[in-house]
Amino acid sequence: MAGIGGSSYWEDLRKQARQLENELDLKLVSFSKLCTSYSSSRDGRRGETSDATPLLNNSTQDRMFDTMSVEIEQLLSKLTAVNDKMAEYTNAPGSTSLNAALMHTLQRHRDILQDYTHEFHKTKGNFLAIREREDLLGSVKKDIETYKSGSGVNNRRTELFLKEHEHLRK
Repeated sequence: MAGIGGSSYWEDLRKQARQLENELDLKLVSFSKLCTSYSSSRDGRRGETSDATPLLNNSTQDRMFDTMSVEIEQLLSKLTAVNDKMAEYTNAPGSTSLNAALMHTLQRHRDILQDYTHEFHKTKGNFLAIREREDLLGSVKKDIETYKSGSGVNNRRTELFLKEHEHLRK
């Protein structure tokens, strides 16, 4: 590759791509763990009587989710830009003698980008589905508790009226 005038440019692009891929890999692992811990903390909340602490915890997790999503999207965008520059380089005049090797390397980086993009969207989609489901279940649970507590008061009142009514009938 030393024979081509732009080979150092190509190597710089490859280095940038590998660096971004490594960063993305680490972020995606952390992102996946965050999403898993979110659903676990939500599941654990069901048996607890106090909602105050888990709600704070989940709002913190929601903020972390949003922040990490933006960071991952930015890294994916940067990696896409580097891949595009690599594609331009392979199409430039003078790179034809190494075109097969360059195209193979470019394809490998494109595959990695595609895998990371797919993994990110899948994890993000799962997280949002869990959060939506839990929010819906949480509101239904609150409605049921409100109904039960309201019914409990009404049942006691009804019971007292029935007792008084029976007492008056005697």
